Amino acid sequence: MIKERRITLKNAGKIDPEKISDYIRTGGYRALEKALQQSPAAIIGEMLQSSLRGRGGAGFSTGLKEKFTSEASKTPEERFLVCNADEGEPGTFKDRIIMEKDPHRVIEGILIAAYSIGATRAFIYIRGEYYKSIRRLTTAVEQARDAGYIGENILGSGYSVSVGIRLGAGSYLCGEELTMLESLEGKRGYPRIKPPFPAEKGLFGFPTLVNNVETLATIPAIITRGAKWYAALGAEDSPGTKIFTLSGDVKNPGYFEVETGTRLRQLIFDLAGGIKNDEKFKAALIGGAAGTFVDETVLDTPMSYDLLKSKGAVLGSGAVIVLSETASLREITRSILEFFKHESCGKCVLCRVGTAHLVQMFQPLAEGIADPEPILAKMIQKAEYMAQTSLCPLGQSPMLPLRSLNRYFSNQL
Repeated sequence: MIKERRITLKNAGKIDPEKISDYIRTGGYRALEKALQQSPAAIIGEMLQSSLRGRGGAGFSTGLKEKFTSEASKTPEERFLVCNADEGEPGTFKDRIIMEKDPHRVIEGILIAAYSIGATRAFIYIRGEYYKSIRRLTTAVEQARDAGYIGENILGSGYSVSVGIRLGAGSYLCGEELTMLESLEGKRGYPRIKPPFPAEKGLFGFPTLVNNVETLATIPAIITRGAKWYAALGAEDSPGTKIFTLSGDVKNPGYFEVETGTRLRQLIFDLAGGIKNDEKFKAALIGGAAGTFVDETVLDTPMSYDLLKSKGAVLGSGAVIVLSETASLREITRSILEFFKHESCGKCVLCRVGTAHLVQMFQPLAEGIADPEPILAKMIQKAEYMAQTSLCPLGQSPMLPLRSLNRYFSNQL
């Protein structure tokens, strides 16, 4: 029977998130104090040794991101840090839980990461519909500023940084880092051509570190307890813990923090209570709309970035949408394709036209009047072409659910 291992969520439900005194009582901001007594290079070294990988979906090394940003220019006029809190992946709500239940942990992680790269300003780009998260983060920033953790000469260290909150307008596309930076600059949320990457040329053209909420909220524990401690947890290819959000046909939907490498079976049947109405497991969509379908053969595969790849699956944001034997894969797939069509910004012609064409191509399957095999093959071919020619992950995403659907369920549609 698997149990949670709460590190990032250790305070969730145990403190009043609107009182900085509660956070400090549990050891809050001690990691920041410890970090400020070390050099920025030492902090980056700790992050590299911890092997923490970004928890937003891509799984890139957090320490390498910091290293690249800090080394982008020895004498830049300014460096920025941006916390990506624009959580828009269907089935994902882990960042909302962190911000609502422990906002100071996010802020402490932001301050430590900002110090490591020498950022003078930090921004939290948050989904506009997250009203409670916005309110609690705003309160937390004000309290931290009043307590001397944000502002000029923090804790007498000589380091100064400001933290601001900016609201997104509900665009799924703005969850992608370069598109988010366009929005932060007051422009339409269109993707940028890369390279250059944010570490070299980000917000307003300056070196910028972009990290997800869960990633930043994990940093204080690593600084407090040490990189070796964190690296010893979980799977070898992606150490530590991960927050998974389970929804769909399970008895106890919710959020669970476990060590990486935990099996999908354990998440579904131990933590989420199994399939509702005691029905049989049919499938799981891992990673949200931009994720992958898997069948029962993947139930005992460790949930880690690299090990899932061997099964043609992705870990993504940690969303797990569970489908019982009575669920319709055709209807779920149709909804995913409609979602991508709706959220395409239209800048890339092949994405704008391609997402709409995929919906049209799938319609005969949705109605159950066509042979799935040849249609799926043509759809995958089109989706792969879109992936090669689109500027951002949205145009590259339909390929993932379609490929996995064909791999595991082509004979069940």
